[in-house]
Amino acid sequence: MAWNIYFFQTARGEKVVKEFIKNLEGKTIGKISHNLDLLKIHGPFLGMPYSKKLTKEISELRIRGREEIRILYTFSKNSIYLLHAFKKKTQKTPKKEIKIAEERKNILDTI
Repeated sequence: MAWNIYFFQTARGEKVVKEFIKNLEGKTIGKISHNLDLLKIHGPFLGMPYSKKLTKEISELRIRGREEIRILYTFSKNSIYLLHAFKKKTQKTPKKEIKIAEERKNILDTI
């Protein structure tokens, strides 16, 4: 089964993860595209080093390279929603980044 991947959209119509990705270097965008293809194919079975579960409902897509990029996502209604993306600068994923993803997941649950 191939999974559908959607970008979370704010109330103002902004696709924040998509905009974040657009502003990265071409090589990094290529790595993200590759990892998203793997996520489409494997869904919740994609594991390390590409994906890691952070909480019960939030996982991170891990893009390694000169810049460490993380895309936080969730599974909902047989689809994958990309909720939040950031450049990782510390060993551990900052709680504030996870909180943003959880808040966006809660918005999805009300739709």
